[in-house]
Amino acid sequence: MKSCVPLMIQGTHSDAGKSALVTALCRIFVQDGFKTAPFKSQNMALNSYITLDGKEIGRAQGVQAEASGIIASTDMNPILIKPSGEYNSQIVVHGKPYKNMKAGEYRQDFFEDGLKLIKESYKRLASSYEQIVIEGAGSPAEVNLNDRELVNMRVAQIANAPVILVGDIEKGGVFASLVGTLQLLEQEDRKRVIGVIINKFRGDVSLLQPGLTWFEEYTGVPVLGVVPYINNLLIEAEDSVVLDSYSSQKNTSKDLDIAVIRFPLISNFTDVDPFIEEEDCHVRYVKSVQELGEPDLLILPGSKNTIEDMMFLNKTGLANRINDLVDENDLTVFGICGGYQMLGESISDPYEVESTHQQVEGLGLIPMKTVMTKHKTTVRSEGVAHFGEDSIPVSGYEIHMGESHFEAGYQPFIRLMDKNDGVITPNQKVIGTYLHGIFHNDHFREAILNEIRGKKGLEPILNRSSFAQKKEEGFDLLANVVRENIQLERIYQMITDFQEGHDQ
Repeated sequence: MKSCVPLMIQGTHSDAGKSALVTALCRIFVQDGFKTAPFKSQNMALNSYITLDGKEIGRAQGVQAEASGIIASTDMNPILIKPSGEYNSQIVVHGKPYKNMKAGEYRQDFFEDGLKLIKESYKRLASSYEQIVIEGAGSPAEVNLNDRELVNMRVAQIANAPVILVGDIEKGGVFASLVGTLQLLEQEDRKRVIGVIINKFRGDVSLLQPGLTWFEEYTGVPVLGVVPYINNLLIEAEDSVVLDSYSSQKNTSKDLDIAVIRFPLISNFTDVDPFIEEEDCHVRYVKSVQELGEPDLLILPGSKNTIEDMMFLNKTGLANRINDLVDENDLTVFGICGGYQMLGESISDPYEVESTHQQVEGLGLIPMKTVMTKHKTTVRSEGVAHFGEDSIPVSGYEIHMGESHFEAGYQPFIRLMDKNDGVITPNQKVIGTYLHGIFHNDHFREAILNEIRGKKGLEPILNRSSFAQKKEEGFDLLANVVRENIQLERIYQMITDFQEGHDQ
């Protein structure tokens, strides 16, 4: 195998499109015949991905591995930071919880250990792959943090990687942000920047050309591409900021109205992505009783802090309104993971794993009580879901703190290989499960949507499209658009030139 060639993508700020661009480049390099892997040394995210061996990494790196056609491992994201409220975060090291830490404690006490982990992980990847596409985080120009940062230029130095800087033109001020970032870099770090890419452009590129020419003349750094904004791109998002783009209002042109509670600490919201691709469904995220209305399907998604988010339901009046809708309407309520725990009678946290509030009442829709435990379950699972008269094979992953126990008889929802999971009420109006990814199962998704359509007097829709196939098509679409709008051959040559000039 050829020696490993790295390329690092950094951004002028968070949500500049680094993850999507890394995903595209992973797919492009694979299409061009290179054995490719993604790498992000440290990721802060509430959306996580479970590897085949039951370890937890950032969702973006799992998706990038899928785009690369490889199995994800924790070496691709050795450190995952999961905010849990009140300036605390759970630190996940190589897929397993390490400890809860505040930002200052992490920065002061974890730096040397983190640096060692990152070096070891990158070295293992570099020994197995020809091309590694590295993703930075935030901005490399955070001058107040750079002396102990673990995710931008220090990682570029470890990997001896050239850097492409990405700016998001949609937010405005792209030239100022690119120039400012370059000027704030240390001289040696600036030399690593082989070019910039302007992302999320809408309109006629010719109108942008005077700015591109000025930028290159002013900075001496080439513009290697202008990537257009891609509508309806089916690539799983990692940062909940993407939810701002979803309306909270009902779309009357769609047959089915699906509301998702947008908890303050929502996690793994990509569970509902398959519904977004269904032509008869409108998905909206809601935070208040006024926004909730009377949906056909209400989803309580995962939560990084179930007790705090249950308190949010109580405080906003959503808890009472959900109970009223279940009693009075044909509403179907579906809870996943933390949302499943909220369906029960109570959630307690005797060890203060998530919160200093040791117990909170749940919605009381099922006779279940949940106790938070110190052990975290992370595992891929498969089994059979019992829905009406149907037994439907399903697969997904579990990632949760806590154990749930039933106080009375109940009907399990899924029979896994070694246990029962979840609950479904006899009228099928309340369903809960610990299984993330449940709606990614095409047959089950079709069954529940047709059940709801039947309640509304609508004809069923059979043979719905495969969501997995749509994801593959999304990877190819993203790669094709990026390939067409960047100077790929020039980038290949610049990477080679950089490596020849920086051999260690």
